[in-house]
Amino acid sequence: MSYEMKYPHLFSPIQIAGQPFKNRIFGAPTGFIDQDKNGMLPPEAALYYARKAMGGAAAVTVGGCAVDSELGLGQGYTIRLDSHFSGASYSLHGLTRVSESVARYGAVCCGELQHAGMYANRWLNPPGIAYGPVDSVDIDGRSVREMPEEIIERTIQKYADGAAFLKRCGFGMVLLHAGHGWLLHQFLSKRLNTRTDKWGGAAIENRARFTVAVLDAIRKAVGPAFPVEVRITGTEGYKGGYDIEEGVAIAKQIDGKADLIHVSVGSHEVEKVFTLTHPSMFCEDGCNVKFAAEIKKHVKSPVAAVGALTDPELMEEIIASGQADVLSVARGLLSDPDLPLKARAGCKEDINACMRCLACFSNLMSTGRFRCAINPELGWESEMRVETPKINPRKVLVAGGGIAGMQAAITCAQSGHQVILCEKSDALGGTLKCEDAVPFKRLLKDYLLRQAAAVDKAGVEVRLNTAVTPALAGEIAPDAIISAMGAVPVVPKIDGIDGSNVLSAEDAYVHPEKTGERVVILGGGLVGMELAVYLSILGKKVTIVEMMDHVNDGGNYQHMKGLQEELDKYNVDVKLSTKALSIDADGVLCAQDDTKAHIDTDTVIYAVGQRPLRDDAFGLSACAPEFYPVGDCITPKNIMNATNMAYAVSRSIGRV
Repeated sequence: MSYEMKYPHLFSPIQIAGQPFKNRIFGAPTGFIDQDKNGMLPPEAALYYARKAMGGAAAVTVGGCAVDSELGLGQGYTIRLDSHFSGASYSLHGLTRVSESVARYGAVCCGELQHAGMYANRWLNPPGIAYGPVDSVDIDGRSVREMPEEIIERTIQKYADGAAFLKRCGFGMVLLHAGHGWLLHQFLSKRLNTRTDKWGGAAIENRARFTVAVLDAIRKAVGPAFPVEVRITGTEGYKGGYDIEEGVAIAKQIDGKADLIHVSVGSHEVEKVFTLTHPSMFCEDGCNVKFAAEIKKHVKSPVAAVGALTDPELMEEIIASGQADVLSVARGLLSDPDLPLKARAGCKEDINACMRCLACFSNLMSTGRFRCAINPELGWESEMRVETPKINPRKVLVAGGGIAGMQAAITCAQSGHQVILCEKSDALGGTLKCEDAVPFKRLLKDYLLRQAAAVDKAGVEVRLNTAVTPALAGEIAPDAIISAMGAVPVVPKIDGIDGSNVLSAEDAYVHPEKTGERVVILGGGLVGMELAVYLSILGKKVTIVEMMDHVNDGGNYQHMKGLQEELDKYNVDVKLSTKALSIDADGVLCAQDDTKAHIDTDTVIYAVGQRPLRDDAFGLSACAPEFYPVGDCITPKNIMNATNMAYAVSRSIGRV
């Protein structure tokens, strides 16, 4: 009797240019920019990419491989395929280590060939030379030169040499990046490429000539039985950019030359569409698949779709219905690299689905390290691979059932400890449960439910409606206490704050019916701004009052891009450098510089920060031999901080 697979189309093998792939889930290109100035990848990079292969992806793509280290670097910390000394390459050993680590798990290692074109060398001080389709001026005032014929020919060879080098390093495939605002996309764009020679102008054949020439050169360099994937922008998605009809025309130009046409949207370089290229939580699942599906109708080459793909049922339907041949997944394999294995086993409920909060991207750009709000292992693969010392089982009391508390309880139980989790409310999830009804927080709600189920599955004893006090801790007599008591909203000291027309943000989330038609939110942080969007969806007219001269994105500036789009869409009035002086029955008296003004409103909501429950948390410090405060009770930050701290601390219990 054969095994009945739940997603047979998603896990059917596919052969591309003679290379077999075991399923249709490919790891989309994600860069690893924690490297030295010569572009040398550290050993941790191999573990990072191999983890996706271990989790069942059929292909894993190494992002950001620059083909021209002199004229093509979009940033300093980039893999440089042409960085040589004495006939050898700085990148050879690191890239070979990556390819071997991926291949040993049965996945194909792919390398993304990249050139920044007109956006190259901006990171230099002063900015360096950049070539684009035509003479232009960069946003920082730098002159961009029209790429002459000899540089075009030089660049074509650079791409070919880069592909050949990756093949030498053991890669089984390359992805030619011709989208997202990089060099080849610049030449494909009608808006940017207004040349009058054979490399540009109105005719798509001319604007695509560069990409076609690169494909021909790569094929000559790597041979016939080596897959060449091409990522294109199916639609630019902004005013003045090209639409899907032009995307189809581009795809037709490379059809038959590209072994796999990978259809994305938008551009890294246009803020308006950044969160379409990298779908935010405000986008629907698989929001960009329709563009791949349209292009697939017009080409013979296989087509890959990308963007907001984590649900195996949706992924199965996309492949089964013929909308795409391959699904390229980036953040979904960061939040859960085992997504393919879990989907194949029919365990959809166990997939740690990406919330599309963009914390990973923001952290990568800010610090050079990938981190995930809900996967505490991401970025610590080397630590995960080291065998841990024998754990001595302990009785562990976890105080608080929010983000940190649930993660701590799960990790402790999985490590072999006896765990008692006490939560003072009637449900697990903490303060974030107040956002259950928010439509764009659906994935957060799913995560909280999944964590609560994991607590139960791990065998944790859960006591709801139970506040942990020193007396209770004395009765339980734990060997270790993890205090995850969280924080409470700061109540601003403003006259009238106790009025009947005033709510906390948490109360407004839970009971939006308590708010009137006009709402003023005090505080321009993420809580206040997201609440403004939610209330706007419900039809309220919202004004945000913020004392600072800027809103506070909490360090997640990529999420802020999508959030700003929503604020603009709903015409939320954001008043910066404005202080609330007092609240009365009719609204809020505010001051901006020396000018006072009254904002008439029905409801005032405060969202000015959180106060950590440190006294309560540290009041348990003498109640057990081991004591660990985690999460917001130390300093209120974010989900990523709480999850990572709880996970790391829990793994340290029972070592002595």
